[in-house]
Amino acid sequence: MEKFIISKKNGEFRFDFVDESGDIVLKSGSYTRKTMCINGIESIKRNSQDNSKFKSKRSINNESYFNLKSFNGKIIGASVMYKDKISRDLAIEFVKKNAIGAGIDDQSKRILKAESYL
Repeated sequence: MEKFIISKKNGEFRFDFVDESGDIVLKSGSYTRKTMCINGIESIKRNSQDNSKFKSKRSINNESYFNLKSFNGKIIGASVMYKDKISRDLAIEFVKKNAIGAGIDDQSKRILKAESYL
């Protein structure tokens, strides 16, 4: 099932939105606090319902990707690279359809516990 996965690395939180196979569709930037990361997920859920928030792009290697922006124009998520425009557009539709109801898998807790033993 599709979900948001929260992770922590080098003291910063981030999330990935993954499909039912566990493949990453959308990535966040870094957040200093988990509450900010969770707010980012909620922003993805809200803004994914607005077509105008998706910005289709091409990389210098001619790969396709997209950014999802918030109401203020800030990028809140970036897709992985796709070989073609069709795959990118299908990923956009996937995010629109599935992000709103996706659950959250907080894997940062596991890391915190492991770090506390060091």
